Amino acid sequence: MKNHILDILPDELKKYIFSIDEKKYRVKQILNWIYNNNELNFSRMTTLPFEFREKLFNKFSNFLPGIIKKEVSRDGSVKYLLELEDELRIEMVLIPNKKKNTLCVSSQVGCARECKFCATAKMGLKRNLKVYEIVAQIFIILQELKKNKLTNIVFMGMGEPLDNLQNVIKAIKIIQHNSGFKFSPRRITISTCGIIPKIKELTESNLKVKLAVSLNSAIQEKREELMPMSRQYPLSDLKKSLIDFRKKSSFRITFEYVLIKNFNTGKEDIKALKSFLGDISCKLNVIVWNEVDTMPFKAPSEQEVKNFIESMQELSSAVTFRKSRGSDISAACGQLAAE
Repeated sequence: MKNHILDILPDELKKYIFSIDEKKYRVKQILNWIYNNNELNFSRMTTLPFEFREKLFNKFSNFLPGIIKKEVSRDGSVKYLLELEDELRIEMVLIPNKKKNTLCVSSQVGCARECKFCATAKMGLKRNLKVYEIVAQIFIILQELKKNKLTNIVFMGMGEPLDNLQNVIKAIKIIQHNSGFKFSPRRITISTCGIIPKIKELTESNLKVKLAVSLNSAIQEKREELMPMSRQYPLSDLKKSLIDFRKKSSFRITFEYVLIKNFNTGKEDIKALKSFLGDISCKLNVIVWNEVDTMPFKAPSEQEVKNFIESMQELSSAVTFRKSRGSDISAACGQLAAE
């Protein structure tokens, strides 16, 4: 089976070029076609000799997932349904905001973590995405944006990124590489529900990337109810692993807290959250739960949200309210289901 051309790092491509006694500058030409001109079709790489293009075709796959459906939200967000080579489907979301364009990337087909507020969890896990299937999402969106710039990448789409950590790490290395998409580490965020061994593995990898943690309750019993994986990875151990990560990172950790009416917005929830966050260099991102028809939760009122945020202002950490985008097309946080 052929390797995919988006699966390999520039140094790996260089090894292949040397192995067939081709000139060194061919590497730069190929990478320029792919990452600067957004061209994967070898036959259109016209600066390369025909015979060499044939070699590339025989050695590498250049399949690109197809856009099956494209939905545009009232707020300008765009949800893409992509079909993979094995006909499984994933979703990614482009979120424009003034001069920023953020791509919400998927890392798995479905998810195994069973978070009770997330539509993706209802799918179960089909499989991990391959490296090229992750990188291809950036490639496709750059084709869609044309001359507009992609400014941010967040691994907050379908799946738990740390359950596919090695492929995610390699994809990010390609995305960040000076001969790849040249993305700044400060523009890339991995979100996790808190898989402690994988957080440690990410820490030891020395990959420069921002980390966001889906917290949603700082009370162990409540978090277990909402996120069953918390039974295996309790809050006390999670906090230790995050402090270790922070020691090796120049970026503050972001905690995502989805507000659910009559569940995690009370005085005891606020007290526990302040205690949990108090000694961590972090940001708190408050999000209102995006309702899903098949789930029993409710979103709090605007006043309840305001009261919650005001109560957290005494934290030394930055507290921000993230308004959900694309909820009218089921593209907001927790709504992706590849339907």
